[in-house]
Amino acid sequence: MNLTLNIWRQAHKDAAGAMHQYHVQDISEDMSFLEMLDLLNEDLNEKGEDPVAFDHDCREGICGSCDLMIDGQAHGPEVTTTCQLHMRSFRDGQEITIEPWRANAFPVVKDLVVDRSAFDRIIQAGGYISANTGSAPEANSVPAPRDKAMRAFNVATCIGCGACVAACPNGSASLFLGAKITHLGELPQGQPERYTRVVDMVAQHDHEGFGGCTNIGECTSACPKEIPLDVISQLNADLRTALRQGK
Repeated sequence: MNLTLNIWRQAHKDAAGAMHQYHVQDISEDMSFLEMLDLLNEDLNEKGEDPVAFDHDCREGICGSCDLMIDGQAHGPEVTTTCQLHMRSFRDGQEITIEPWRANAFPVVKDLVVDRSAFDRIIQAGGYISANTGSAPEANSVPAPRDKAMRAFNVATCIGCGACVAACPNGSASLFLGAKITHLGELPQGQPERYTRVVDMVAQHDHEGFGGCTNIGECTSACPKEIPLDVISQLNADLRTALRQGK
């Protein structure tokens, strides 16, 4: 496959950015999208040019680091992470536009790399259970209804990639926030801090500059782990209860 790539290049967050065009040749359809970018960077290195900076780590669809906007879609045309997107999803001769996440709360570090530490600060604000449980308890010693345990497990699969924010017209992180709050709110261990947690995490979410949710649903459509939209309903329900209780 031969492809034309339009890639956003930006030296640092305060620099002016612009699209640059590159051509790559002899791309195998079995390559991942990141492997294709690796080949581009090898070519740029050989020419003495600055390689394109992009985030990646595990390359197994687990860590959520490979955050790219591809042809206007978070992670590209398939519902998966960018590292698990293969070049067979594109056609020979195609022109592809590659950009970083576009959100005020995710400032550009360089080229396609953005700073997602806002997510870390939301977790620090309350996305944990602080009760001292001593050594690790036996797995079945804390009874939990199966439906709640499975729901907690399913929403805990959120990898914090930020695709929900990038896809949302408002730049909201409500799907990420709802997944973390629902995960802990379904577990017995999470009940003592359930309502102070939601107030603190929502306050941090708003402080970071994320937008508000208007239930468009683009977030869950872009989510590689298919986190359901109803976690946002759970978030809102817990927040209303917390405010009524004066938390």
